[in-house]
Amino acid sequence: MSEERAIRILLVDDHPVMREGLCLVLGTQPDLQVVGQAAGGGEAIALAREKRPDVLIMDLEMPEVGGVEAIRRIKAELPDVQVVVYTAYHTEEQVLGSMRAGASSYLLKGAPREELFRAIRLARDGHSLIEPLVASRLLRQVSPRIAGLTVPTTEELTPRETEVLELLACGFANKQVATELRCSVRTVKFHVSSILAKLGASNRTEAVTIAAARGLVTLRDRG
Repeated sequence: MSEERAIRILLVDDHPVMREGLCLVLGTQPDLQVVGQAAGGGEAIALAREKRPDVLIMDLEMPEVGGVEAIRRIKAELPDVQVVVYTAYHTEEQVLGSMRAGASSYLLKGAPREELFRAIRLARDGHSLIEPLVASRLLRQVSPRIAGLTVPTTEELTPRETEVLELLACGFANKQVATELRCSVRTVKFHVSSILAKLGASNRTEAVTIAAARGLVTLRDRG
């Protein structure tokens, strides 16, 4: 079996001790490679252009160009770069702002290192990982506007789509969903596309959030 290329990572945090600590932690994983470090949003944008990483690990509170604005600019120019927000902050404004800017995952500093590894690997494959506490912030924002949206009832999702949605809520990647449901990855992708369309969601994170607000799935702590 041929070895996969290591996931190229750009670390963005204004605290050098945090960056160095993350570098050491990520260095314990043979499939993760830190290709650069930035102390602010402006530097992150420039380094992203130069290094073309697979994944950015991005703090939000930084001098000059903030994390959300940096994510927005990087995703506009380099849409294939995936962003994992890794921060101590989880206000509704910061969570929603970063997700709308294009972040795929949102972890709080202090999360187990295994969760960070998992978030990076999922992000590389285009999937999301959001901590339950952060997801609850999203729910508080989504729930008040659900009444004004055209959101389907449970019956509008097929039984198989509901199964896929439940696994997405658990953070499963396409391959894991395919294994669990004993179908092809292509079939899973088809179901995911259908789910997004039916829920009026632009990505998996939004789909799971809307579904949780409607009671279609339950967000569970992983612990």
